[in-house]
Amino acid sequence: MQSADFPIYKTKRAGLSQFFDLNSPDGRKKYFEAKVGSDVKNIQKYLEKKGAFVAFLMGKKNSGKGTYAKLFMEIVGSDHVSHLSIGDIIRDAHKALEDKAERQKVIDFLSKEYRGFHGLQEVEDSILNRGTVQLISSELTLALIKWEMSKRPRQALFIDGFPRALNQIQYALFLKEILGYQKHPDFFVFINIPERVIDERIKYRVICPICKTPRSTKLLATSEAGYDEKAQTFYLMCDNPTCNKARMVAKEGDERGIESFRDRLMLDDQITKQLLELRGVPKVFLRNAVPIQTAAEYIDDYERTPAYSYELDAATKKVKILESPWTVKDDDGVESYSLLPPAVVCGLIDKIARTLEL
Repeated sequence: MQSADFPIYKTKRAGLSQFFDLNSPDGRKKYFEAKVGSDVKNIQKYLEKKGAFVAFLMGKKNSGKGTYAKLFMEIVGSDHVSHLSIGDIIRDAHKALEDKAERQKVIDFLSKEYRGFHGLQEVEDSILNRGTVQLISSELTLALIKWEMSKRPRQALFIDGFPRALNQIQYALFLKEILGYQKHPDFFVFINIPERVIDERIKYRVICPICKTPRSTKLLATSEAGYDEKAQTFYLMCDNPTCNKARMVAKEGDERGIESFRDRLMLDDQITKQLLELRGVPKVFLRNAVPIQTAAEYIDDYERTPAYSYELDAATKKVKILESPWTVKDDDGVESYSLLPPAVVCGLIDKIARTLEL
């Protein structure tokens, strides 16, 4: 599906002209109460009555899957909702196998739950020696999902990173039965985002060396920035008080942007096309970008992703952070605004409520 095939969710509300600070937890809380408050309450009631769901987050790498799930949990509540990242599960299994106290627990679990074509030693080696999801077999991925679920209470699930191969689609169709969620609904959440947005996110991404929080010098600035006179470059300082304004740094290779994982994007597209043809499983569609020509009808100005630039005050030697509108062409070539995550999650909350028939 092209961008034009994804419906635009209207966050603009008649008679609501208030500005909300989407960068602060308190501002986001007020924003969601004003925009989708009744849906939030209905979902909370559904979950409190021991209701659950299994939502598969389908989108390209760096499309915001984890961010959207965590924002949903922030607003609806994390007591009854969980974000299950396959990449994190595999990394956790790797760490556990390297820990003498935890290793045997993992081995014992896999000896009971793993079903596949490899012996336990081969399974262990595949986790320890291969760091990416693509190189972990589907059968082992399922066993590791069950391992992670054994450590959690029964909750609504956002599954991030599965299916990640064409042969995993058939497993996804019956995953809720495998996990014991037979009585709960499942659905796919498709995220449409222009490749240009992903490319810009990666090229300007920086990470705090202490708390590992990611930001972007162009698209998601912190509250303070500095200037390196020797390199003649600006840099962001981490907002986390415990990091003492640590200088945030770029990851090696990020300057290549989206081209560093072009093959994976092509595979993601193939998987999405197959899943879109499925029958019998509800589908939720989210769209990150809105055409400029129709933006005023659908969104408020503060919901648009801004661009940041920096200016050094010669007198005070302090850095001013400047904010300006940012536009980007979507994959259909239409000049658009990229939405901030809360605006996308508004649509997610509304559509999940409709899918659950609340």
